[in-house]
Amino acid sequence: MTPILLTPGDLAVAALLILLDGALSVILGLRLHRQITVASVRLVVQLLLVGYVLRAVFSLGSPVVTLLIVLLMTLVASREVGARTERRLARFGNYAIAAAVVTVATGVTAALALTTAIQPHPWWNPRYAIPLVGIILGSVLNAGSLSLDSMLEGAAHERVSIEAQLALGATYREALRPLIRSSARRGLVPIINQMSAAGIITLPGIMTGQILAGMDPVEAVKYQILLMFLLAGSSGLTSVGVAFLAAWRLTDSRQRLRLDRLSG
Repeated sequence: MTPILLTPGDLAVAALLILLDGALSVILGLRLHRQITVASVRLVVQLLLVGYVLRAVFSLGSPVVTLLIVLLMTLVASREVGARTERRLARFGNYAIAAAVVTVATGVTAALALTTAIQPHPWWNPRYAIPLVGIILGSVLNAGSLSLDSMLEGAAHERVSIEAQLALGATYREALRPLIRSSARRGLVPIINQMSAAGIITLPGIMTGQILAGMDPVEAVKYQILLMFLLAGSSGLTSVGVAFLAAWRLTDSRQRLRLDRLSG
């Protein structure tokens, strides 16, 4: 089956729905028409730019260029994880934690998929590696930011309880265990919701795109199952890793809670 290629006219017709949103905003006084316009323009410019960049990267087929693109994506995702929390750890602690966990979780998950299930030739083929890393980073970003925000906010909110346990001889891991557990759970909620709803309530975007591109629906489902498992694994590694590293940064070798390292 030949994929259906979209023309600028097709996109212009779809853009009428954006104009409808803007009109509704003006009529109802929502004051969102400017934000809708800016977001739409950014969407088009950013995606077109990414499309042309990926076309060039795919044609080069260079492992060095592929690695640089992946590293750039990882750095941007790490920055977003660290910046989305209301509270901040001193000395760029948020970003250090995010960079370490995001890099490890994404690298392990992507490497596993590329060297086992997908197995492109070569295994770092940018046509497979870059989109796969991008999908994983989206899930990792959500899981990491939720877990880190919950951990930092919870430490400040539960200060009295945590310090009382530490004063009674508990280690920082024992005192912070409930908070670590709740933070990791919060980070895993989005991917659990996605897996629960996939197929019955929603058709995931990757599966829908493959079906529209002409792939057999059963084969598209197999890829979607693989991706959801990869996202669940990376989200779990990220949620737990962020929670434990944040707990470590909020305490010291003398088993004290160091909220002086926290701002916001």
